[in-house]
Amino acid sequence: MILGFLLFYVGAVLFLNGLWLMARIQDREIVVINVVSGLVAGAVVVQGAFGAGAEAASIRAAALTLMFSTTYFWVAYNRFAGVDGRGLGWFSLFVAITTIPVFVSGLTAAATGRDIWLAGNWVVWGVLWFMYFLLLALGKPILKQTAWVTLLAGIFTGWLPGWLLLDGLM
Repeated sequence: MILGFLLFYVGAVLFLNGLWLMARIQDREIVVINVVSGLVAGAVVVQGAFGAGAEAASIRAAALTLMFSTTYFWVAYNRFAGVDGRGLGWFSLFVAITTIPVFVSGLTAAATGRDIWLAGNWVVWGVLWFMYFLLLALGKPILKQTAWVTLLAGIFTGWLPGWLLLDGLM
């Protein structure tokens, strides 16, 4: 159930960040969903890494989830600080590289179709973080493409599966 809860908010923040990158939401307004999603992911991190049932797998999941919450808080910070986002771009490269072994280990350990789907999500998220690296750190002119990938990733790797998991349909 925690996975559905988390993915639901990942979907919301990615969808809205995609709209923001398309200039349909103002800079200061996008802060709200990024802070809320950062807090949601942060709560999962605290519970998974430091909660009563914390063990190796939950600590690993918390470490990976912290990459999401850090990204969301960093986006929110950048909107208030008015910085160019290069630091977030370089962090995004770190995260994009990290998604490669996460995907491989997830696929290797997959026992169900849902496990394979989740491993595949790491590929999508890795591509997305790499696009943020190209856009923010290297200044590549891929804003429109990044906006669309962000929006679609929000729907298909976050919101829709999160809702299905919360509703017990997946």
